[in-house]
Amino acid sequence: MRSLVGRAADAIFPPHAFDGGPRPQGEGLTSEAWSKVVFIEKPRCDGCGMPFEVDPKSRCAACQSDPFTFERGRAACVYDEASRDMILSFKHGDRTEHAGLFARWIARAAADLVEEADAIAPVPLHPMRLLSRRYNQAAEIARPLARTANLEFLPDALIRTRRTDTQGGKSGRGRERNVKGAFQVPEARRKYVKGRRILLIDDVMTTGATLEACAKALLAGGARAVDCAVVARVRTQGS
Repeated sequence: MRSLVGRAADAIFPPHAFDGGPRPQGEGLTSEAWSKVVFIEKPRCDGCGMPFEVDPKSRCAACQSDPFTFERGRAACVYDEASRDMILSFKHGDRTEHAGLFARWIARAAADLVEEADAIAPVPLHPMRLLSRRYNQAAEIARPLARTANLEFLPDALIRTRRTDTQGGKSGRGRERNVKGAFQVPEARRKYVKGRRILLIDDVMTTGATLEACAKALLAGGARAVDCAVVARVRTQGS
């Protein structure tokens, strides 16, 4: 039924490409835009998902010297000029119809993590930010990913206990301070987290500070382990 309704809606309101080009052959992107997206393949860091030109022997130097609390990280593509606009239009421009596309990207990039996960949870928004934006972009991606993988979707496994400033423009240390202690597993949701490997989903990973804070909260709430997967990964200096 969903498929029939979707096809009927597309016939009346033809889908538009993210990049403003002609109507796409498939969902979301024109062929020209597809060719510009830098999808992350191996070799990559097993800890943070950073792409490398040569094999870093599983973990990059940063992850070896100062590992994240989450065990493994994956990203579907590099966050650059080719991917930025479509991610921002999804995040801030009400282009939620493309959540399924990003979910499929993550399903491919993080196939091993999806296979080993017991449940999938999104990075949460503060209620006030959710009210103004009307949807949580991470949850919109995590929902179809969980459905396709036949995994339990935990939209409220985590909550933000305080409203944080935007992470944009902050240093790595500043980002850590901004989200430190900002997440929690509610007492009523701990039974859904306890003893399970949780796959945490977000749209973009920059320094990993937000994902790290969420992973710490999930482990404190009883999770056995936490992995992370995002649509896009920002290249850090020197990578």
